[in-house]
Amino acid sequence: MAASRDSLVLGRVVGDVVDQFSPSVALRISYNGRRFMNSSDLRPSAVAARPHVEVGGTDLREFYTLIMVDPDAPNPSNPTLREYLHWLVTDIPGTTDVEYGREVVCYESPVPPAGIHRVVFVLFQQMARGSVELAPLLRHNFCTRNFAVDHGLGAPVAAAFFTCQPEGGTGGRRLVPQPPRGRHRHDDVP
Repeated sequence: MAASRDSLVLGRVVGDVVDQFSPSVALRISYNGRRFMNSSDLRPSAVAARPHVEVGGTDLREFYTLIMVDPDAPNPSNPTLREYLHWLVTDIPGTTDVEYGREVVCYESPVPPAGIHRVVFVLFQQMARGSVELAPLLRHNFCTRNFAVDHGLGAPVAAAFFTCQPEGGTGGRRLVPQPPRGRHRHDDVP
C-alpha cells in the first residue's frame, strides 16, 4: 500500500483532495473489466459506463462511503469548479462492491473539455449504516474534506485516481523515451 500512497502524493491527490492518511482497506476499481493503477491515463470513452468497485474490509456490518471527484474542473490551470462531484455511494457493506450500497449522487462520466484531469476515488468508513443521508446540493465546488467532517467520516481508508483528457488529447504528463546516447542504428552499418 506504500506505493499506492506514494502515487497519491506525487499525483497531488494528497494535498488537493485529502490530507495525509494511512490506507487500511482494499479498493479495487475497474472499467470494462480492466483494473486501473494509480495515475493511469483513461479516455472518456473508456470511463463512460459506471465502474465496478470492490471494497475490502473484514465485516459485512461495516459500511463505507465512496466519493468520486475531479479536482481539476473545468481546466487544470484554472480549477474554478474544484472539486466536481461525479459519484457518491453510501452504505456499502465491507467485503462487497458498490452495487450493494446506496447511490446518493448518480454516476456522471468524466468528459474533460481541456487539459489532463485527475479523477479521484476516496473511500471512507462510516460510523454506522445510514449515517450519510443527505446529497450535496451541487456537483461543482464539492469539498471531500468538508463532506467527511460534516458526516463524521474521519480520515479516508483508501483512495485511487486516474487521469483523463479529451479523446483527441496527446498527453503531456508522460515521459517520452529517448534513444540511448552514443550508439545509433546507423552506427552498425558498414
